[in-house]
Amino acid sequence: MNKFLSKAFGFNPEVHKLRTEIVAGITTFLTMAYILAVNPSIFAALPGMPNGAVFTATALASLVATLVMAFYAKKPFALAPGMGLNAFFVFTVCLTMGYSWQFALTAVLLEGIIFIILTVTKVRTWLINAIPYSIKQAIGAGIGLFIAFIGLQNAGIIVDNGATLVSLGKITEGTALLAVIGLVITSALLVLKVKGGILIGILATTVIGLFVKDPATGVAITHFNGVLSTPPSIKPIFCQFDFSQVFSLDMLAVVFTFLFIDMFDTMGTVIGVSHKTGDVDENGNIPNVEKVFLADAIGTVAGACFGTSTTTTYVESSSGVAAGGRTGLTAFTVAICFVLALFFSPLFLAIPSAATAPALILVGVMMMAPVKNLDWTDFTESIPAFITMLMMPVAYSISDGILLGVIAYVLVNACSGKFKKISPAMWVLAVLFILKYIFI
Repeated sequence: MNKFLSKAFGFNPEVHKLRTEIVAGITTFLTMAYILAVNPSIFAALPGMPNGAVFTATALASLVATLVMAFYAKKPFALAPGMGLNAFFVFTVCLTMGYSWQFALTAVLLEGIIFIILTVTKVRTWLINAIPYSIKQAIGAGIGLFIAFIGLQNAGIIVDNGATLVSLGKITEGTALLAVIGLVITSALLVLKVKGGILIGILATTVIGLFVKDPATGVAITHFNGVLSTPPSIKPIFCQFDFSQVFSLDMLAVVFTFLFIDMFDTMGTVIGVSHKTGDVDENGNIPNVEKVFLADAIGTVAGACFGTSTTTTYVESSSGVAAGGRTGLTAFTVAICFVLALFFSPLFLAIPSAATAPALILVGVMMMAPVKNLDWTDFTESIPAFITMLMMPVAYSISDGILLGVIAYVLVNACSGKFKKISPAMWVLAVLFILKYIFI
């Protein structure tokens, strides 16, 4: 048994404990299982993508990617469709740019394939090094703001206003009230460091929704249709690709943005969690890190085929690491939990948007952490970073935030005479992005 565990997951019985690895896996799953409720809620904005199908696709993509991580990379990391990447898919590519979800799925597929090639050829390292540190930090924070804004919208806490574009909704009734209650509960759970606090908060808010009525219909916001069932079919969204615009500039921009976000999100997560495990060498490098990235890329390709957005390594893996997880067995346990979750689709699909909104808002809070690493006194760094963060929620587009941030960085530094700070790659990217705004 120990020989098998060692070969399959990198488990060493002299160092690792079976019970600890399993408990760590369950802990990680509980902290990230909210994606099974949040993802269908976000994709509900797109006609032709049924909640049930998206739920199953989310679970299957998470399962496949995490299994690759367990057996191939042998790391205690779990993967699932990424927050921010799902928002970019739905709200930017489909609802803002006007493309079909089939177009977006094709972009995810291409991004995954490119990510595999970049990982194998190590070109990924060159791309990462080309982007200034301040922009890298700003991207994560900007996505956090964007996600939080979407959560506020979904809950009705922020509503349309013809005079001011947006304003505060009626937070004393209906979905907005339920979301506020959920935000208070979930915040308290996080402050108290309760394991699985986000998921518990979602479930608690969902239960409270049974007693809160929608003022427009007079019906309770939460509707339960059972707990257990066979997994919903993914047939409506399985391998639904559109290759007709593969060579368009918009496809290039979308693929690049998916790749860019995924690359830096994964890099940040892996570095952060690996330091917690102590799995770094004397130079701060992570052994076999390319295997981690390859697992991420394979998961993305699989997820695109199933019918969901880019799969990425979850920072919530740190909760399992904190519980003692150190090997691929932790990831394998997470994968088994996703298998079991497939049969609880009625429970997850009954969760209203008002219950997932607090999760979006609080994940946004967590993603703001990189802001503290910025040098706000150096305006050649802080101005482009601020533009990157600001434009994501204001322009309602993650890609526009990144593109305008890169352009701003080149222009601000060039006008300041600090040409040495601008890498050749940044010049090329800035020119390409400017041309996009001129001609597209």
